[in-house]
Amino acid sequence: MAGLLLVILLFSWLHAAAGKDAAAATANALALQSMERALHLDIELSANQWLTGHSAFIQPAVFYYRLYYAVIIGVLVWVFVRHVDVYVKVRRTLVAMAVLVLPVFWVLPMSPPRLALPGVVDIIAEHDLLGGHASPGIESGQNVYSAMPSMHVGWSLWCAYAAWCALRAAHPRLALLSWIFPLGMTAVVLTTGNHYVLDLAGSAVLLIVSIAVASVWGHLAGRRPARD
Repeated sequence: MAGLLLVILLFSWLHAAAGKDAAAATANALALQSMERALHLDIELSANQWLTGHSAFIQPAVFYYRLYYAVIIGVLVWVFVRHVDVYVKVRRTLVAMAVLVLPVFWVLPMSPPRLALPGVVDIIAEHDLLGGHASPGIESGQNVYSAMPSMHVGWSLWCAYAAWCALRAAHPRLALLSWIFPLGMTAVVLTTGNHYVLDLAGSAVLLIVSIAVASVWGHLAGRRPARD
């Protein structure tokens, strides 16, 4: 657990230091918007307008967006304590996600819809109990030009994957319910103006690749004692 904590702290530092070129981030966001229009996936503005028109859902969406860190920690501790048989696999997947996504943040800075799409309301900033978004570039120590992929969705997908791995053998139906969490996060980040549809696709790709990397990692680690 201590090693994982070090990885998390290092990831947070490198994430905050990743590409902060506002002009490049805006240009990349405009290119992504053009791609989405061509694919008829440009629903961010309409999704945001829907939420602004349904005020009863705004505060729950803000809480969902902010409190997911507690879910990540809770799932990690729960798997470590109650399902040690899958802990190493899901821990390796988590580390792989952190390592693989950082180069994307550095090479492809991306402004979120709330900063790059005219008409989108920054709902988190307007209704956040924690004080909302900070000035462009830095937000609570994090880089706001890292919309691609969405790590709110990415980490939520990891939570679902970890819970699914832990529960699928004994409780297969309950295991499937874990995927509701990232589905909810997908709706939240779209409607609050924080991510594009293609960001979410990037999150799914990141999880899939990370699972594959963790599998290879486990295979190589399993072969090591045989050489001794």
